[in-house]
Order: sequence, then C-alpha cells, then structure tokens
Amino acid sequence: FVGALFLMFIILVTQFNSISQPFIILVSVLFSTAGVFLGLTIAQVSPSTIMTGTALVGLAGIVVNNNIVLIDTYNRLKVQKPESSIQDLITETCLSRLRPVLLTTITTIFGLIFLAFGYSVDLVNQVIYEGTSTVKWYQAFGISICWGLGFSTILTLLVTPAFLTVVENVSEKINSRRLSNSI
Repeated sequence: FVGALFLMFIILVTQFNSISQPFIILVSVLFSTAGVFLGLTIAQVSPSTIMTGTALVGLAGIVVNNNIVLIDTYNRLKVQKPESSIQDLITETCLSRLRPVLLTTITTIFGLIFLAFGYSVDLVNQVIYEGTSTVKWYQAFGISICWGLGFSTILTLLVTPAFLTVVENVSEKINSRRLSNSI
C-alpha cells in the first residue's frame, strides 16, 4: 500500500508539477481509510485481509480520481481567471465538480448497498437471498467501499478545498515575501 502510494505520488508530481497538490490528494486517500474502518466497526464486521485490502485499493483509485478532477479544475480556472481570488476559484471549482463527485459516490454506493447489508440478488431467477456464503465473503468489501466512499466524498468536497486554500495562501505569502525581498 505504501509502495502504491509512493508510485501515485511520483506520477501526480509529474502531472501537476507541484509537490503540495499531490500531497493533498494522498492525504485524502489516507483519511478515507478512516471511513472504511469506521464502517466495519459500526457494522461489527471483522476486516478481511483480502476483501478489505481490495476495497482499500479500489477506494484509493476513486478518491485519487475525484481529487485529481477537483484540483485540475482549480488549476485550469486559475489560468483562465488570474484576477479571481483563491476563495472564488475554489468555490467555483467545488460547484462545478459537485455533481460528478456525488454521482460517482451515489451510483457506487447504491450498487453495493445490498451486499453491504448482507443480501444477494439473483437477477436470473428474480430472488433475493439473505446471508449466503457469498455474501458473507464479500460483505466486508461492500461495507468498506460504501463507508469509505461516503467518508471520502465529504473529504473531497470539504477538506481538499480547505487544504488547497491553505496551501495556496501560504505559497502566495511566500511569493510576496520573495518579491518584497528582491526589491
């Protein structure tokens, strides 16, 4: 997991030409794991190494994608509207990316909600089973994805913009100090 995060970090640094923005993305990936373990604790389901691990890898991909889209939109708006304030750009970014992030979350959670609650749907025979061996095997996966994705959506829409605001304000102050020292 740490190796995968490091490789993601290297790829993101080359994409964004920045160290701070990939750091924000990977911090949100680490924070999203709290949602996974919170969900497993509330549901009183033991974490499975294989199923929870697979869910963490899948969740990391979704979280990284949502945050890349958010930060890339911010960077694009920053170039298009250089006169706008950081807060205005971040607000516009969040408003424009709200629907795609929520749609990703809602469709994934609705797709796995039966599994997370312990039901198996047989579409061919049109039967719903409760507590089958398959469900017991995959239930930790469903709970992990549902809770982790729900938690990471909050992080993506609230914490990532807050971190981005802090990073941009700090870099703006550093640049203004450099400019005043050079004069």
